[in-house]
Amino acid sequence: MADMLALFTSIGLSEQKAKETLKNEALSSALKDAVTQAQRVRGASGVDKTMGTLLYNMASRLKDTKRLTFLSDNIAQCKICTELQLAAALDFVKSHPQEPINQKAFEEACGVGVVITPEQIEDAVSTVIKKHKEQLLNERYRFNMGLLMGEARTALKWADGKVIKNEVDMQVLHLLGPKTEADLEKKPKVTHKAKVAENEAKVKKDEVAMNGEVMTGEGKSLMEQLRGEALKFHKPGENYKTEGYVITPNTMDLLKKHLEITGGQIRTRFPPEPNGILHIGHAKAINFNFGYAKANNGICFLRYDDTNPEKEEEKYFTAIKDMVEWLGYKPYAVTHASDNFQQLYDLAVDLVRRGHAYVCHQKGEELKGHNAPASPWRDRPVEESLVLFDRMKKGVFAEGEATLRMKMVMEDGKMDPVAYRIKYTPHHRTGDEWCIYPTYDYTHCLCDSIENITHSLCTKEFQARRSSYFWLCNALDVYCPVQWEYGRLNLTYTVVSKRKIIKLVETGVVRDWDDPRLFTLTALRRRGFPPEAINNFCARVGVTVSQTTTEPHLLESCVRDVLNDSAPRVMAVLEPLKVTITNLPENSKSDVRVPDFPANEAKGSHVVPFTRTIFIEQSDFREVMEKGYKRLTPEQPVGLRHAGYIISVQKVIKVRCFKGKVVELEVTCCSSDTAEKPKAFIHWVSQPLLCEVRLYERLFLHKHPEDPAEVPSGFLSDINPHSMQTISSALVDISVKEAKVFDKFQFERVGYFSLDPDSTADKFVFNRTVTLKEDPGKI
Repeated sequence: MADMLALFTSIGLSEQKAKETLKNEALSSALKDAVTQAQRVRGASGVDKTMGTLLYNMASRLKDTKRLTFLSDNIAQCKICTELQLAAALDFVKSHPQEPINQKAFEEACGVGVVITPEQIEDAVSTVIKKHKEQLLNERYRFNMGLLMGEARTALKWADGKVIKNEVDMQVLHLLGPKTEADLEKKPKVTHKAKVAENEAKVKKDEVAMNGEVMTGEGKSLMEQLRGEALKFHKPGENYKTEGYVITPNTMDLLKKHLEITGGQIRTRFPPEPNGILHIGHAKAINFNFGYAKANNGICFLRYDDTNPEKEEEKYFTAIKDMVEWLGYKPYAVTHASDNFQQLYDLAVDLVRRGHAYVCHQKGEELKGHNAPASPWRDRPVEESLVLFDRMKKGVFAEGEATLRMKMVMEDGKMDPVAYRIKYTPHHRTGDEWCIYPTYDYTHCLCDSIENITHSLCTKEFQARRSSYFWLCNALDVYCPVQWEYGRLNLTYTVVSKRKIIKLVETGVVRDWDDPRLFTLTALRRRGFPPEAINNFCARVGVTVSQTTTEPHLLESCVRDVLNDSAPRVMAVLEPLKVTITNLPENSKSDVRVPDFPANEAKGSHVVPFTRTIFIEQSDFREVMEKGYKRLTPEQPVGLRHAGYIISVQKVIKVRCFKGKVVELEVTCCSSDTAEKPKAFIHWVSQPLLCEVRLYERLFLHKHPEDPAEVPSGFLSDINPHSMQTISSALVDISVKEAKVFDKFQFERVGYFSLDPDSTADKFVFNRTVTLKEDPGKI
């Protein structure tokens, strides 16, 4: 131990660093071999601190130790002299895991012998500064100088970073001169509230659509973000470059055959279980899987993971495909895990033959948890397991009497996961052909392999299964894709668990999976959320590795942005108050043209009737004038939107039996061209259609209804009693009479609404999608 400590300090490591290194047996062994090899090459010249640092970094980062001698030699021969060159060297050996290293190609990839002259550095920095000159002159020393450094380093990959920095500093000083007092002033601190408001405004301002791709506040569309992920992910056929990927003697041949089949094309898949309806979290998965393939000219499969016949129903298969297509994606092919049942069974038999699986008779309750006792049947003879597995297939055993288990330990410590279990339930597609069904842990990676998936994208909770994913493919010696994990998308004030939504339906809290208060995709569609808005929301959330919990108002903001440009304006009155215009003839009727989009009248218009009797919102009239109230009162006239009239109250009609409730107004009207401009204009309807309107609020009272700390009595005790309000006698102008289910409108001054499937020819039903952005407290 003392000898190794002396060896490590001799190459420049501090005593503390050397002692820490000795605690790591693998690292200390690799570093000892690297230093010993370098000393052998260097001879009397020895290993200095710079070289020692490179050797230490190489030993700590190198995964394939059989390349240690080769890299140690190149460092000792001063061919690898910088961190940049070391990084390139490690990448090169990672890219050539099995074949002999071509020294010439290696040196070319690592910049060995490349000399960057001071003139080259001066020219590169000058080019970068010219590019940003205007912004530099404007922002002066507040400009991000790291940007200049980064671009210059990109242009001169092998240049010394310190020399580039000195050149940048010198040329910036020459351009701007010395720092002034204004340059040295500290920026005023921005409050958190102001910062949030600024960021939200920036997101809104910068969000535009280009070539059908949604742009986020970062200026990057989802497609651009996903193209960016391509830089982090492995290229097709280069699976072995991924951290943790296991290379077997047959890996390179399998990858070669894989490339022959795919032609180097990216392949992903979206693999939902057909036992429930997709929710907002799945929207991110759909966008990521289909979007990543689309962004990189690849293909994506929709694969149903239909391995549990007890929970699968036809309506779920149909709804899942509908929602994928509703979001704008078309699967390259629709496949099923059950398509591969025979092949999966044959592979399971092979796994047993290879000694990697066995038939076990432990009961389900014995297998639960991470500290389950080891199976007494783990070491039973292969031939015995083969016979028993065949009996399982032939229906000899009862459910729970036998399982096929794989001989492996998962990352979370769970031992020997189940590969096959017995279920005497007819399958949706295969009927009674099978009575044994594969589990997710067994099926997932093998179906990916069968379909030659290049990138198996899944949420973070599956990270614990990555090693088992690689293990099973390698144990069977089949092509092994790469699993990549990303963060789940969660929303507050809701639940998305299938079990809990079923509870909500069964207890009558909601009507079904598509109740507009839920955040299933069918519910969001029914409520009127456009698919573009959901995709925009996923783009705003971004491609994150960490789990994201977001408030519903951010999704609603995306909905408003889309509907503001796409939902035609109509007039509707939710709580009608009859108004009779006494100075118009009894049979008076004229047409009023209303623009569909007042901000852009070129986008079209519609015509509504204007008669002696109109209806306004009850809230647009007050019998007693109040300070700040700008709408109709006995003393204050108001304008009628689009009609060109101003009305003034002449008489207020009340009904005594309703505590003097105002039921009608008699008014006179005059042209807005001749009268003084009123303080406000209100919407109205005439000869309208009677309709039902449903107003929705959050279903739950607390942010996290599933959290016992917030809701000790459980999520069912947290229901908002005002989550749905039904108005059965609302009125809407006749321009909507030809509307179809899911058509969307902005009811002027009220909110965005969508036509519900419950609508009939006699009565339309509208769901409020979201409110307008106006402050609800505004009067």
